[in-house]
Formats: sequence, C-alpha cells, structure tokens
Amino acid sequence: MTSTDHAAVVETHAAVLFFIGDRAYKLKKPVDLGFLDFRRRSDREAVCHREVELNRRMAPDVYLGVADMRGPDGELCDHLVVMRRMPAARRLSTLIRSGAPVAEDVRHIARMLAAFHVTARRGPDVSAQGTRDALLGRWDATFTQLRPFHGGVLDAGAAAEIEERTHEFLAGRAPLFAARVTSGHIVDGHADLITDDIFCLNDGPRILDCLEFDDRLRYLDVLDDAAFLAMDIEHLGATRLAQAFLDWYAEFSADPAPATLRHHYIAYRAFVRAKVGCLRHDQGDPSAATDVTTYTNLTLRHLRAGTVRLVIVGGTPATGKTTLSGKLADHLGAVLLSSDRIRKELAGLDPETSAATDYQQGIYTPGWTDRTYTELLHRAHELLERGENVVLDASWTRAPHRDAVRTLATTTHSALLELCCTASADTIAARLTRRKPGASDADQLIATALSTATDPWPEATVIVTDRHPDTSGRQTLTALGTDSDRWEEPTAVG
Repeated sequence: MTSTDHAAVVETHAAVLFFIGDRAYKLKKPVDLGFLDFRRRSDREAVCHREVELNRRMAPDVYLGVADMRGPDGELCDHLVVMRRMPAARRLSTLIRSGAPVAEDVRHIARMLAAFHVTARRGPDVSAQGTRDALLGRWDATFTQLRPFHGGVLDAGAAAEIEERTHEFLAGRAPLFAARVTSGHIVDGHADLITDDIFCLNDGPRILDCLEFDDRLRYLDVLDDAAFLAMDIEHLGATRLAQAFLDWYAEFSADPAPATLRHHYIAYRAFVRAKVGCLRHDQGDPSAATDVTTYTNLTLRHLRAGTVRLVIVGGTPATGKTTLSGKLADHLGAVLLSSDRIRKELAGLDPETSAATDYQQGIYTPGWTDRTYTELLHRAHELLERGENVVLDASWTRAPHRDAVRTLATTTHSALLELCCTASADTIAARLTRRKPGASDADQLIATALSTATDPWPEATVIVTDRHPDTSGRQTLTALGTDSDRWEEPTAVG
C-alpha cells in the first residue's frame, strides 16, 4: 500500500484537509481567530485563491487550483484548495526524526529559497515591515500577550531575560536594520517554513503552505524567512544540520548578515512557537507545556549566542595579546581591529613597514596614540551597530582609553569584556628576541617603559599567556562564559 492508497482527514485550527487518492483538498473553517476571520464564504473563497497564487511561487505543480463545493440543488456552499497529494513518508520532519540522510535535500532547499528570494516582491510597503521598530513592535506584542502566563506554564525568569536581551540587541542595532532595508533584503516571502510542510521527492523538494491570510506577516527579512526553518530543524534535534542550512543559504544568497542577526531571528521564531504553546496550554492541552519549555530554552540559547560583544585585549608588548586576539576573533566570528595596523595606516605606512623609534617619539607620541585609539573606537562603533562582534587588539595601558571603550559599549548596547594579557619577564624577553619585523615596533626598552607607565586596570580579567596555550584558552573562554574546553563549535554535517 502506498501513502496515497488510503483516505484521511486532518484538522487544524483554521482548516480541514481531506486526502483522497492522489489529491488533497483543503477546506477553510468559518472561524474568527482574531488574527484571521473566515466567517464569510466570500472571504474563504478569496483566501483559497490567494493561497494557490502564493504557493505556486515555490510549488507550482502541487497547487492545482480552487474547486467549488455545491449542495444537492447546485447551490454554491464553499470552496476547496486542490493540491497534488504528497507522500507522507517523504516529509522532511519525518526524515529528520528517523535519522535519514537529508543533508543534500536541505542543501537543495537552501538553494531554492535563495533563488525564490531573488525574485520575491519588494517595495515600500514590504520594506516597512523590515525596520528595527517593526520587529520591536512584533516582539513587544508577544511579550504583552504572554505576561499572563508568567509564573505558570512560562517561566517568569526566562521570560524576563528574553525581554531584556531582545531590547538590548534591538536598541543598539538601528543601522543594521536600516542597511537590511536599503540593500533589498526585505521581501514578500514564505513566512511559515516548517519541516512538516516540506517534502523531499526524487525530483527535488516541494515547499508548501506559505502564510496567506495576512500579507504584512509575510513581509520579512530573507534571513528571518530562512531562520524559521533553521529553528524548526534545530527543534527536531538536528542542530548541526540547522547550522549547515543557514550556511548554505548564506552561500547561495551571498547575504553578508552578521551571525548575531541569524541568532536573533532564530530566537524570534522560537519564541513565537513558545507563544503558540502557551495558547494551546490555556485552551486545555497539557502536553503543550513541554513545547513551551523547549522553545523558551531555544529562544534563550540563541539570544545569548547572538549577544553583540566588544572584547578588548590589552597588555604590554610580547605578552601574547595579538595571538590571543586572533584566536578569540576566530572563535567569536568577530572583526579584529589592531591598533598597530591602524596607527600605521593613519601615518600612510604599510603595516609591515618599520616605524621604530624611541619611546613616545615619531608616530608613538601621546597625540598619535590618542588619534589611533579614536579611530579604533570609531571603526568599532560602526561595526557594533551593524551587529558585528569586535575584538580590539591594543595595549590599553591608559585608563582614559578604557573609559572611552566602556562608553562605546554602553552607547551601542554591546557586552564588554576586558582582558589583560601578562607573562613572565623571561618569556617577554625571549619573545622580543625572536620577534620578526611586523606591525609592532616595540623592543625591550619600550616594553619596559610601557610597563612602568601602565595605569591600574582592576576591571580586566588577567590572562596568563606563558603557560600551555590551552590554559590561556580556557581562561579566556571562562571569561566569555562559553565552553571552556574548545575554541570552536562544529558546523559541518556528519
């Protein structure tokens, strides 16, 4: 028996689906759910035609048309969306749960979605839904709806942290969202990409059931569209596959979105699912409590991972700050800015060209140093507002420069971490002896002078770098509050 040999009926909150032979028929319920109102037959007819029109964008061979339902006397009663029936065994959610190899199918889906977004409708009315304030409004509406559930099915502490982290991210990221609008990343998308509605057939995936009842909810950032599916894949336990899907989507779409925005949109979609769970629980479904907890934890995990971070790594010459900065930037996927390189850039010099001179002479006078730090923070400011994590590699020996970076972190609503590298005198001397010409011009005399002139730095976490590299790595990751056993998270699909 094949999956199309038997008849079946499936009921959702807004429709009834009839499966007969190789066809599926969807009947809209005459209900008013607040966010949709299908009580009038004419409205049900219109939304049926709209569903077919919209879903033919991605699955033209599945959505066959709209059929009229007539009574015994021929009177028009209602309308049905007529679809080609999909094999249930090839549903993406079923395949993932069974452990079937679906990486190639998911890669194909990423390519299909990227291609769909290229031709998706854009315009002022669409773009208006992609602004920072529009997204904030949707988050706040959800927060308001869920307050009655705090302390019940929804953990009050988790809900408060979600609200705080959401507001903190959005408060500092207006330029990021403005850039997404300007660059055309807001489209009339799918807006309901879930694994239950995707079927992996031999001739390619079929993506069904886009959101059809409210156009505004379908106007969204392309990354938000993709993140919905990534969230659903992760919810099924396939975290690495979810990461790979977004990596493939970024590859096919050439979308330069920062990782923090990816995390934010996954969190947004997860919390919408948590809201649905709260409403189901309130309607008498006790099993929904598990979904609320799972989706709330998923939301928090991504909001935490999507925190915009500013890390300053300081220390006198040869204490290992540049090496640590590079490793830390790789771990965070951060932009690394170096005062040594910026200083020479401002002077019109190649970074590898020597500008060695006596202490506080040449391009190392206090005035030049202030100018360098000002430019360093200016570039960091622009990056942080666009959602990029930033690591700043500099000596940070002067307290006023550190005060300025703290102001920057506050202004951009970024999480600041201050690290101060240190090593023994013998280690520093040996490193300076072995050091090859490069961006840094410091020698032993300058290193000693800087050590003497360094202002106290009690706010910093001290990282000792002349022990085994794993020791300094663990110290750094502990300070970050992340996994203390590894620098990188796996992203490949096994």
